Amino acid sequence: MEIFFLLLLIFFLNLIIFFKFQKLSNFFVIFDNPDGKLKKHDRAVSLVGGFIILINFYLIIFFLKIFNVDNVTFENNFLYIVIILSSLFYLIGFVDDLKNLSPNLKLFLIIISIILVTYFFPELKLEYIKISFLYKDYSFGNYAFLFIILSFALLANAINMFDGINLQLIGYTLFIFLIFIINSFLPLFFIFLSICLIFLGILNYKNKVFIGDGGCYLISSILGCTFIYQYKNFSNYLYGDQIFIILFIPAIDMLRLFFVRLLKKKHPFRGDLNHLHHIIDRFTKNKNLTVTITLILCILPTLLIYLGIQTYSILVISFLIYFSLISFLGYKKKK
Repeated sequence: MEIFFLLLLIFFLNLIIFFKFQKLSNFFVIFDNPDGKLKKHDRAVSLVGGFIILINFYLIIFFLKIFNVDNVTFENNFLYIVIILSSLFYLIGFVDDLKNLSPNLKLFLIIISIILVTYFFPELKLEYIKISFLYKDYSFGNYAFLFIILSFALLANAINMFDGINLQLIGYTLFIFLIFIINSFLPLFFIFLSICLIFLGILNYKNKVFIGDGGCYLISSILGCTFIYQYKNFSNYLYGDQIFIILFIPAIDMLRLFFVRLLKKKHPFRGDLNHLHHIIDRFTKNKNLTVTITLILCILPTLLIYLGIQTYSILVISFLIYFSLISFLGYKKKK
C-alpha cells in the first residue's frame, strides 16, 4: 500500500511539473541559446531538465526513508556517497550551463569531486574486478584510487558527449534503468526515477527542455555509483566486461573523438559535430531515425549478453559494427 501511494505521489508530482515546467524555467532563467555552430536549435530551450531530475532524486530517497521502505535504495554510507557525488556533479554541470566553463576546468572540478568523496568514503573504491569469461579476480592494489577517479571522469564525459540530440540520452538512461530493474538492483528507486525521465522525454522530444550538462553529469554519477553498489552488494552482479558492453557505444564514441581531436591538434573534450549521432543524422536527415539507430546500437550488445553469447565475442561484433558504420557513412559523405 505504501509503495502504491509513493508511486502515485511521484507520478502526480511529475505531472504537475510537466504542465508547469515553463514557470519553473522562467523562475530559474536557465536557457540554452542557439549559436549557429554547435547549437543549431532554432530558439532558446530551457535547461531545467537536470534540476527536475535532481529534485526527483532527492524526493525519492526522502520518501523511501520516511516511509521506511527497506532495501529499495542505497544503504549506509553509500547513500551519502550517491547524494554528495551526484550533487557535486550536478553543480559542476549547472555552472557550466550558466558560464560555459573550459573543458580543463570542468575535468579538474570533476576529478576533485571524486577525490574528495572517495577520501571521506573509501567504500566507493573498487579493490578488484571480475571478468565473466575468466576465473580469476584482478586486484587493483595501489591503483584502486586512480581507477575510480578515471572511471567516473570518463563516464561523466562519455554521457555528456552522448547528449547531442533529443531523446537519445534519456532513452539510453531508461534502458540502463530497465537493466537495473530486471536484475532487482534497487528496482523501486529506478522505477520512480524512470517516471521523471519519461515525462522529461516528452518535453525533450517536443524541444521544450534539455537536461543540460548538469543533468548529464548527474545521470553519470547515479549510473556509476549504482554499477559499483550492485557489484559490492548483490550476488547477481554485472561483471566488469558486461558493464563495459552496456556502456560500449558512448564509451567507444568518446574514445574515437578523443584520438581524432588529438590528431587534429584540438582539445579532446571540446565539442564538435563529429559524434556518432551527427554522422548518422547527416546521412538520414531524420532525427527520429537517427535516435532509433543509435539506441539500437546501444541496446543490441546488451541483448546479446542475455542470449548467452560470450562478452569477448560481443565486443568484437560491436567494434566491427561501430567502425564499419562510421567508415561507411564517412565514405558516403565524401562521394
